[in-house]
Amino acid sequence: MTVQLIDTGGEDCRDLRSILSLVGDKWTVLIVVLLSDGPKRFNEIRRIVGGISQRMLTFTLRGLERDGLVTRTVFPTTPQRVDYELTQLGSTLWEAVEPLSSWARAHVSEIVASRKTFDTKSAVALQIAAGSS
Repeated sequence: MTVQLIDTGGEDCRDLRSILSLVGDKWTVLIVVLLSDGPKRFNEIRRIVGGISQRMLTFTLRGLERDGLVTRTVFPTTPQRVDYELTQLGSTLWEAVEPLSSWARAHVSEIVASRKTFDTKSAVALQIAAGSS
């Protein structure tokens, strides 16, 4: 596989960097994964994602909409209903993210166990270091 390099000081590089920054954001990936199975309402997204503030969810969804990855549909009801769903372009991002999502689901228990082992070793090392001072 050959990777085509771009001018790192040029406009293409700045554009690519901004796109990769958005795509690499933890909230973007979670929202794309969530929307992969169909449209969702704002509060539904917020409830399922968990841990995201209303401000951050709004900011992330607007960025995805601006980049053409998500559509926002407002329904004239009372109360107003707003749905978000992946566009055709957003679906291609899902195709790229899905293998990463599958990998994470397949290895989550191993990674959690590794973190616990590391944290335990680190705590013991700190206790030893504190005791020898």
